[in-house]
Amino acid sequence: MPPPKKLDLIPEELRRWLAEELRDRGFSDIVSVTDALNGRIAAEGLEIRVGKSAVGDFSKALKDQREAFALADVLLSDLDIEREGDIHRVLMQMIANSAVHMIQNVRDNDGHLEPKDLMSLGRMLKDLMASSGMREKLLEDERKRLVRETREAREAEMEEALEATAKEAGLDGAMLDRLRRGVLGLRA
Repeated sequence: MPPPKKLDLIPEELRRWLAEELRDRGFSDIVSVTDALNGRIAAEGLEIRVGKSAVGDFSKALKDQREAFALADVLLSDLDIEREGDIHRVLMQMIANSAVHMIQNVRDNDGHLEPKDLMSLGRMLKDLMASSGMREKLLEDERKRLVRETREAREAEMEEALEATAKEAGLDGAMLDRLRRGVLGLRA
């Protein structure tokens, strides 16, 4: 088992500060951010020194994750179905996080993919495929709902128009019901 990364040994507050600092600087200026981080670590009284390659790797992982979330938001923002968006957002976040961790693991282990990581990749793909099926079902349900609501609105308009016309023409209730059933196919 490889030793823990130095960034994993620093307090969570410092990792959050590092993530915010990298975002604020556009994921660049790694040397300056590394110096500032090491200054904060020393101020905390810790005897750890983090290298710029570790900060650079962390920056790349954050940037990759941010881009994955941004892409998911763009893709999902075009959808009108709020529930579908929520489902896909959660799923995309899970997949993006898993993919970032897997990429880091493969990079750290000289490109070697462990069987359990391969199984995780398979699960991610399975989840994505299940999500696609769910998305198609939600879209089809939404299409059916829109068609049904449109049909019901048209029927209501036709019913109103029929009643107004029947009243103007002086037709009785029996004739109105007959017109509803025979001509328009509306419910009595």
